[in-house]
Amino acid sequence: MNDFKNITAAELAALLQLGGIKLIDVRTDAEIASGRIPQADALPLHLLPLRLSELDKNAKTVFYCHVGGRSAQAAAFAAGNGFSDVYNLQGGITAWAHAAQAIV
Repeated sequence: MNDFKNITAAELAALLQLGGIKLIDVRTDAEIASGRIPQADALPLHLLPLRLSELDKNAKTVFYCHVGGRSAQAAAFAAGNGFSDVYNLQGGITAWAHAAQAIV
């Protein structure tokens, strides 16, 4: 089984600047309504097994959730299903929000 890598909010910000990544928010619609990373596509964790085939297995793919637990499950699932370049945002959108405030 392949593995995934954990990345920090700062590392994600750098990847987003470079472009060429697929950012997936695995939270529920209700959670996403409270805020999201603009470049992300929504794909709730419970739908991932049904919709995984819609994603490019060769694309650099970053999953995130609220604090990193569900996105780690999503990243492990994707890696276990042949995705070659998979990442989990450590600390989720909470870490992203704190990092954004620190940068300002």
